[in-house]
Amino acid sequence: MRSILYIIAVILIIGWLIGAFAYSAGGLIHILLVLAIISLILGFIRRGTV
Repeated sequence: MRSILYIIAVILIIGWLIGAFAYSAGGLIHILLVLAIISLILGFIRRGTV
């Protein structure tokens, strides 16, 4: 489960970086960044408790 969260986070960060340079999706770019950060935080929390 942890590796899936990291993969999702990396994909979302890459999407955010591409979108930030393209300026094509507007507010959706920032939503992707927030989702990536949440995925990383959840991964760290779950890793620390197991």
